[in-house]
Amino acid sequence: MALIGLAAFYGLERAAKTSRQRRHGAGKEDAAGAGVFWLHVASFTVYNALIGYLLLHREQQGLRSLILFAFAMGVHFVVNDYGLREDHKGNYDRIGRWVLVAGILAGWVVGLIFEVSEAALGVLFAFLAGGVIMNVLKEELPEERKSRFWAFALGAALYAAILLTL
Repeated sequence: MALIGLAAFYGLERAAKTSRQRRHGAGKEDAAGAGVFWLHVASFTVYNALIGYLLLHREQQGLRSLILFAFAMGVHFVVNDYGLREDHKGNYDRIGRWVLVAGILAGWVVGLIFEVSEAALGVLFAFLAGGVIMNVLKEELPEERKSRFWAFALGAALYAAILLTL
């Protein structure tokens, strides 16, 4: 499931980049087309709803776990926001970001009403993990020529420590 999550979000990233390049080559705005915008927004709305749901249904319950999960996902949302704004420019600012916020709230509300089995919860977390990994790789790692392995390893170790305490 983690691989499916990673592959799904890789596909979305490629669709956005291809659309931007095609439109830019045609002399249009350097932003993805409307169809790719809505595909991206719909997919990230589901992604955000899943995070909203998992805020309530984590493996480890308690305030500490909630704070750590919310912090990790909050930082991740900021980075995703940057990437989506790059791909979709004004469309994202006008409507996309608000739809994504609604997705988080919708997932939280669904979490208040419905509870899934432990096995299904594991599948949801695995899918989310794949999506997080893809989004981290595309947004949070600098370009190859500007990267430093020690900085990456330190960041990965710190993030892993946060996740392991959950």
